[in-house]
Order: sequence, then C-alpha cells, then structure tokens
Amino acid sequence: MKRVVITGAGTINALGHDVPETLEAMREGRCGIGQLEMRDLDRLAIKIGGQVKGFEAEGIFNRQQMALYDRFTQFTLVAARQAIAQAGLEFSGEMAAKCGVILGTSGGGMTTLDDNYRSVYEDGKNRVHPFVVPKLMNNAAASHVSMEFNLKGPSFTVASACASSNHAMAQAFQMIRCGMAPAMVTGGSESMLCFGGVKAWEGLRVMSRDACRPFSANRNGMVQGEGAGVFIFEEYEHAKKRGAEIMAEVAGYAMSSDASDIVMPSKRGAARTIAGALADSAIDCEEVGYINAHGTGTAANDKTECAAVADVFGPHADKLMISSTKSMHGHLIGGTGAVELLACIMALRDGVIAPTIGYQEPDPECALDVVPNEAREAKVNVALSNAFAFGGLNAVLALRRV
Repeated sequence: MKRVVITGAGTINALGHDVPETLEAMREGRCGIGQLEMRDLDRLAIKIGGQVKGFEAEGIFNRQQMALYDRFTQFTLVAARQAIAQAGLEFSGEMAAKCGVILGTSGGGMTTLDDNYRSVYEDGKNRVHPFVVPKLMNNAAASHVSMEFNLKGPSFTVASACASSNHAMAQAFQMIRCGMAPAMVTGGSESMLCFGGVKAWEGLRVMSRDACRPFSANRNGMVQGEGAGVFIFEEYEHAKKRGAEIMAEVAGYAMSSDASDIVMPSKRGAARTIAGALADSAIDCEEVGYINAHGTGTAANDKTECAAVADVFGPHADKLMISSTKSMHGHLIGGTGAVELLACIMALRDGVIAPTIGYQEPDPECALDVVPNEAREAKVNVALSNAFAFGGLNAVLALRRV
C-alpha cells in the first residue's frame, strides 16, 4: 500500500475566500454566521446562515462560463484553482491520463433549481435555459474541474448528504493508496442557501434561529453554511521526489451504514466508523490528539457523537480535544467535511486547535474537552475528521502529522 499526503488546499466559505483567511478566522474563533442576504427573506423563519459574502463571480468567470456554472460549481473552481496552484502540479501526458477528481455534494445546483422553479411556477414561463440540466446536475463541478485542468482519470461525484465530502476524499485516498493514480483532486462543495434550500431545512425543525452552539447545554439546532474545500491528495514518494510541500498525511479511513433510521444518528454506527478508521490506519487510540467533530449543534447528534467517542477511546477520551468548527462557518452539508479537514491540517501542521465557539453551558452528556470558545496551542500527531450523515451514512478520515 502506498502512502498518501496532502500537497495542496483551497477553500471559499463564510470565514474566508482562501485557506490563510479561513485558518486565521479559526484561530481567532471568529463567527461567519450572520443575517442571510436573499430574496423573500421575510417568508423564512430561519434568517441566519454561514453565507459567503463579498464573492463576485462576474469578476472571476466570463459570461459563457456563468451560463454553465451554478454557485456550487463556482465555489469548487475557486477552491480547486487555489489547491492546484499550491501543489504546483501540471496535468499532461501520463499524469493527465491517470489523475482524476472526486468531489462530494448533497444538493448540487440548488440555486439553479430554485431559480428555474420560480421561473416556471411563479413567473409562468414555459421555457428555461438550454443549460439548466448541465448546470444543476450533481457532477457539474467535478466535470468542470476535470475539463479546466485536463484530468482524464477516474472522476465522479459522491452524494451522501453530510458525509459526501468525506466519502469522496476516502475514495480518492483509496485510489492513490492502491496505485490507480499518482494524485487526485478531491473535496466537496455546497450552496443550498437559496430560498427553497432554506425553506426545505426549516421543515425538519432542527434549525437554530440565533446561533450554532455545539455541545453546549442550551444549543437549539444547526445553522446552514455554504462554500467549498478542495485538496490535492498525492502519493508520498511522488510528492517527495518533486520537492512538494507536504501539509499532512492521510493515514486511513472507514465508512459504514447505521441501517437503522433515516434521520436519527446511531452511537453504534458512529463508534464502528471511528474504530474502523483507527484500525485502517494502524493507529492506537492513545496517539489521537484531536477530533474535528461532526458537531451539528443538535441534541441528537452531539450526545450521540460524544457517546461514540467515549466508547471507542475509553479513559483516553478525557485527554482528547474535540471541537466543531460548524459553530463558526455553519453546516456546509455535502461540503462540510472538506472545509473541516482544514482544521485537522491546522492542528497537525501548526499546532493550533480550532475552538467550538458559542459554548455557554456544560452538558453532562457531552462531557469531553470541546475546546470552548478560544483556540488552543497543542502538539498533535494524529487527528480524525468525523462525518455522520442523514440516512445513517458515516465516514471518518484519519490524518497524521508529517
């Protein structure tokens, strides 16, 4: 089995339009959640979100591209350009033939879908733009990244709700580990912060009207976010030979299904996945210093996740640091694992643990070190990134400091 490392990263989210801005915001414990800016806001009960502000797509893409790129694709391309530029890779010849792109998203082109439903049902129009389907399809972002960067290897999109990004990155990791590709572009994106997207989540009655407070006893729900995170996963010897900067090593992963309930999380399923990631990575419990939690701020998720961590780690659970950066950037649904992987990289590379902000009251059922409100300096050798999705689909990645 080949070793896999991360040699490039890019992002755009509510905390920043690139990786340095995002990590600075995480270190400062800054909140990117605020009042939504969208049409018909008065018809929404939920008026807050981790919205990307100050993003002018027209200054980045031309008119022809704008006709093809939904907002989630725009985010993906911005992040992919950053990641590939940092990695310093060029895809031609055999590299182009073998390298591909695997991305996660849950809703795909939700903004395009929302706009065109309005056009047909509200405005009474009988025609839509010829490129509506290519613009809204879930694989649009992956396809456009493959075309822009000449990636002709395995390329596809994973849609598994909130675990989409982690599932996508696990697949990319496995393709490199088994020798199918020397490098892969991977991560995820989401842009559900349109009227229909927010209205649909309102129906679940799991949304907070004021803030995301994971693990805090007075938490009252999750908050949606949007954005993208894209990474270059590369075979270790390939990266080393060309003198690439290595940000962290992807040591292993695990995926599982609860096979129990479409919305309620399972402690047993989460625990099996965490334990599976450790086993796949050949990592002992005592080596893990930080976990980036799924940590949605809902009572069901937070208590279940903390219980699963306690079960897997036993006495070592009290020595672990576990935080949820969703408190800062919101829940990016299919793109959330990708943006949250940045917190794991920061812990391993920079020795800075991103905090869980908005923490106000201890919850006896979440009695772990959740790094409340302020970032912390600590040396960490191994970090985990958890993702537990609706449908009972789980994916955990294990990263190691290099």
